[in-house]
Amino acid sequence: MFFKKSNRSQNSIETLVGVDTQINGDVHFSGGLRVDGAIRGDVSEPNASPSTLILSENGSIEGAVTASKIVINGKVTGTVKAGQFIEMQSKARIIGDLHYKSLEMHTGAVIEGKLVYLADNVQALED
Repeated sequence: MFFKKSNRSQNSIETLVGVDTQINGDVHFSGGLRVDGAIRGDVSEPNASPSTLILSENGSIEGAVTASKIVINGKVTGTVKAGQFIEMQSKARIIGDLHYKSLEMHTGAVIEGKLVYLADNVQALED
């Protein structure tokens, strides 16, 4: 496949939520966040700084997720908004609506909700 390099996730991860870690509450991050554990709460980036969220096969999020670039291989229960790009790997599962601009979905990934394409304006991500 031919993808623009800007669609791929960034290489640096500033924050890691370990496999045995559970967070109850909202998480606001910038840069790169990798989740191997569980988060019960919303996960979002500041509007001014495009960031990358990676949710591993063992990770789960119960809450709304908002980030520019998202790679999912775990489970999200809630609305997902990807401002630039989302990659759903083979074990990814989203129970909720997915708002996206560019989507890559591997065989085996599941979405139980609506797919909503984001127009070129950034305002749609903030709604």
